[in-house]
Amino acid sequence: MAIVNQNLYNIDAGILPKDACIVIVHTQWNPEIVNKLLDGCKKILNEYGMQNYKIINVPGAFEIPFTIKNFWDTYQNKFEKPQVFIALGCVLRGGTPHFDYVCKAITDGVVQLNLTLPVPTIFGVLTVDNQEQADERTGGSHGNKGEEAALTALKMITVRYSR
Repeated sequence: MAIVNQNLYNIDAGILPKDACIVIVHTQWNPEIVNKLLDGCKKILNEYGMQNYKIINVPGAFEIPFTIKNFWDTYQNKFEKPQVFIALGCVLRGGTPHFDYVCKAITDGVVQLNLTLPVPTIFGVLTVDNQEQADERTGGSHGNKGEEAALTALKMITVRYSR
């Protein structure tokens, strides 16, 4: 999808609990890219009146799954237990296989979270070859993937409440 089309997500705002706890975990690596994803994510959440979101930063993408699992384990029985997690980051290809290892680890980690936690984890991590591809996905020709991640999170919340 090139540009975010909010109608495509068909979010029923009427069943969207405005006090739902949303946890955004983002990386400190590539802040000029990740901050654009985070800004897009917050923009959408604010547009939908979602004010109860928490933001946690971690060193890199590899640390995202641990942080989400740890947060869930700590807050799952609290009043404001998370309804959805959003993982944001950017892994830029370099000249070593490190890129492949980190991309596989974060992807597998998010899949594992989605299979084990009772709430969804949304994958908003860019895995790109270069800065141009990152720019295209943080407000360029491919929209802002942070906005898409937020819309996906809201849609998944409504899916849980529409049953």
